Amino acid sequence: SSGINAEYGVGFIGSRYGPRIRNSWPKMEKQLQGLIGDSRYKGGFQSDMDKYEAGKILGISSNSSSKRVRDVHKKLMFQNHPDRGGSPYLAAKINEAKDYLEKQSNK
Repeated sequence: SSGINAEYGVGFIGSRYGPRIRNSWPKMEKQLQGLIGDSRYKGGFQSDMDKYEAGKILGISSNSSSKRVRDVHKKLMFQNHPDRGGSPYLAAKINEAKDYLEKQSNK
């Protein structure tokens, strides 16, 4: 009998609030996109490296210490080195990002 009551409750809620949810879903979906699926970096590389892009490439804050930059760089280069099947272009961008952030932290 409790199963019947639960089914009745779900059916009642669905029939009462279903149309509201269906009508407002496009608006809710737009609001949720910023929270759910847009956290990745979109777009290619910039022509000139900047602090923001260097941090995004290495996956760290652009204000990280030199030691943190070197540690992350070492890990990424191990995973993406051209001798191990990685992309030479991507390896060059990782190196450029490391050089840029180390230069910025030494200023």
